[in-house]
Amino acid sequence: MAIESIHDALERLCNLLRVEAREAGAASGLLPIQLEALHYLAQCNRYSDGVQGVSDFLGQTKGTVSRTLSVLEERGLVERQVDSDDRRVVHLGVTSAGRRMLKKVIPARFLVEALADADAAQVRSLDGLLKMVLLSAQRVRGGRSFGACKTCRFNEKAKAGARCGLTGEPLSKADIEMICREHEYRESAQR
Repeated sequence: MAIESIHDALERLCNLLRVEAREAGAASGLLPIQLEALHYLAQCNRYSDGVQGVSDFLGQTKGTVSRTLSVLEERGLVERQVDSDDRRVVHLGVTSAGRRMLKKVIPARFLVEALADADAAQVRSLDGLLKMVLLSAQRVRGGRSFGACKTCRFNEKAKAGARCGLTGEPLSKADIEMICREHEYRESAQR
């Protein structure tokens, strides 16, 4: 059956991604979870860049995530920044050293090689299909979508660009490209 074949292929790809992450992390002295946390922080927005956001995304306890983030901070890959509006809030940002490390390991080499000969339509089709599967998996499992702000039902047009309908705050062009833990797909994207 095709669905079993797809499951087997996805399972093998996920295993290969984990193997490559372990190898890349080991070469840099990082555990896979540390690399995953760093990658998440490089993609998320200001509403999602705290310990709780990392914890939710990785499906790990806050204690595990706190230890993970401490290692990244000690290595100079992540830095803490106190929020200018609410001093109780701490944002975690990826340093330039952290971004350089990520650039070396993500995307996985085998994925880059595999898609090098695909045409743009094939890549778009695969991207759309995988996002659809991911959305369905998150819905079935009851998890947050962690989607890009531009696809969120709270993303609203404003005079000066966009604003978050949940917080009422303006959103920059960079903001709307990043992932958010408060993300909810628009109704049309859920079908």
